[in-house]
Amino acid sequence: RTQDKKELERLGREWFCFQDKNNLWHAVYGKFADDKYDPVFHFTMDGAGKIARSSEKIDAEFLNSHTRALATALKQATAKLGASAPAFNQYIRQNADKTFSVWLLPAFQTDGTAVYGGEFIFSIDRTGNKITKDESYLQEAFRGFKTDPPREIWLNYREKDKPTLGAIFFVWYYKQYFTNIYIDNAKSTSTVIKDGDKGFIWVHVEKDEAKSKEKK
Repeated sequence: RTQDKKELERLGREWFCFQDKNNLWHAVYGKFADDKYDPVFHFTMDGAGKIARSSEKIDAEFLNSHTRALATALKQATAKLGASAPAFNQYIRQNADKTFSVWLLPAFQTDGTAVYGGEFIFSIDRTGNKITKDESYLQEAFRGFKTDPPREIWLNYREKDKPTLGAIFFVWYYKQYFTNIYIDNAKSTSTVIKDGDKGFIWVHVEKDEAKSKEKK
């Protein structure tokens, strides 16, 4: 956002990061229109975490195919949510058979709210134009928590028997902002806890069936 305003005006919603064969990370920001991608910004990050803007050209077909698939996923998500959709983190992977997998998971909102309650998971054909499988999940409404002050929070997923990918992502992504985050499912409760200096471990506890019915 600190770049030239005229360049920023050229941006669309299609951006992604990838790692090359030398383990160098690239971040590309631009806009997909008229079946081609206009890359506006290209940044790299080396192993030491140094970020720099790059003028290196990236293969056009690589950019076009990935951003076409992203555009297809974003169009489908927008059709379901409308203009009031929250901001999403977006992830894309090209599979061994050249098809694509796209995940859209709620991101930090501009007002600092951590949002949950919906996720989009698409399988897209190798052209990037057709969704071949839709494993998306939406609750009746998105819910959110301010990250200040740090505190214990519970994610209400009691209509699901086990954690969704989006719920797991939320716990891992926001664990540093809250003292504890619990996923409350119909048959279980899940969270991560800090294991000393070793990192974090996942804890999954099955509910007592009688207590679970009483709680509902």
